[in-house]
Amino acid sequence: MLFKIEIKKICILFCLLLFCTISSANEIFVSLKKNKVNVRYGPSFDSDVKYVYKKINLPIKQIDKKENFRRIIDLKNNSGWIHVSQLKKSNSVIPTEDKVLFKKPTSFAKPIAIIKKGRLLIVQKCEKQWCEIETDNLSGWIKTGDLWGSIN
Repeated sequence: MLFKIEIKKICILFCLLLFCTISSANEIFVSLKKNKVNVRYGPSFDSDVKYVYKKINLPIKQIDKKENFRRIIDLKNNSGWIHVSQLKKSNSVIPTEDKVLFKKPTSFAKPIAIIKKGRLLIVQKCEKQWCEIETDNLSGWIKTGDLWGSIN
């Protein structure tokens, strides 16, 4: 009897672990392709628009997919559904803390500016713990910690 209960517990634990692995496999960062993107309540053009993003390249996390729609969540935990045609591979990040922008990928390089948290940064390339970024008329290197988005 005790053996059957243990097998049941192991089976339940295995199923939970499998479910968590499958559900997290869809979580990837993507970026907005257009300046105006509708976020809907459901995965259909028939669903009402929940809100509208007005920021090209904004990094968002894809947490689910259904046919041609992707369920997303943003840095502020807003969520909804976006058509796949409005998304592209992630090319941007948002710092979650203020960061120093350096001329070269080392802390000993000349500091160029302070990048305030929440600012959209376009990633050019990354090396080890550093990413080369552009934002408005600034470009340089930042450390990779405390960033929302993907730094492939």
